[in-house]
Amino acid sequence: MTIPAPEEERLFIALDIDGTVLLEDGSYSPGVEEAVAEAAERGHLVTLATGRSWESTHPVMTHLGILPPYVVCANGATIMSRDPDDPTGYIRHTIETFDATEALRFIREHLPGANYMVELADGTRLFTEYMDDWDLNRPGARHVAFDEMLGLQVTRVVVVSPEHDGDEFNAFVERMGLQQVTYSVGWSAWLDIAPQGVNKATALEKVREWLEVDPSRVVAMGDGRNDIEMLTWAHEGGGRGIAMGQAPDEVQECATQLTLPVEGGGVAAALSELGAATSTIA
Repeated sequence: MTIPAPEEERLFIALDIDGTVLLEDGSYSPGVEEAVAEAAERGHLVTLATGRSWESTHPVMTHLGILPPYVVCANGATIMSRDPDDPTGYIRHTIETFDATEALRFIREHLPGANYMVELADGTRLFTEYMDDWDLNRPGARHVAFDEMLGLQVTRVVVVSPEHDGDEFNAFVERMGLQQVTYSVGWSAWLDIAPQGVNKATALEKVREWLEVDPSRVVAMGDGRNDIEMLTWAHEGGGRGIAMGQAPDEVQECATQLTLPVEGGGVAAALSELGAATSTIA
């Protein structure tokens, strides 16, 4: 039987999904289900902080068996909260949007062969070319011409360039020098753009304040460049920012510690360590 941690030792644990909870093929990191279940049983608050939409986040959360009061999606642009009228349901609590017209036109000028997707406030996805990774096999996803994406209020823009590999694309995006949006580059030739000043950390800080969790009780785990702010936020508040073993150097540099790669069960290893030494988190 798992003994719940004392109230003062309970943690607020935020997990990235892709490359942290899930492997690239969509399977779960070894031991992650058991480790998350044990952490929740000990009374720790485990939630997800992801670039994914709510519609593709919810199945992962369900698989893990957690029902946190808040879930961060779309790289912080959408915060879901428990539905007061449905004990297992969620509603859109906080949504940040922006007009991506200028950014879209600018990027297309530099990447004419790229594929584009935008997500609207209600979760609708508009895309120029079908891509498996965009979770388009559900109601509300529509194939549109590029110009139909202009002039809309969106929570995020995703750009994928089949012509570039990950490192080449990262360098290319840096040279573009986007100024009016917050952006990150994924582990492939993938650019994710959020409203200015919005990221996983800004959303998680709101959640932390709503839940009245001490900053030193925060633990964040991630592997991508869109996790840099989240890891930095965690350790600057006196908590832990844990980078996955396969994370790029710039991500590892923002972390307080490194765990195993996702293929090696990094989340399970990190949660096991925290469970063995909860009271030393600060």
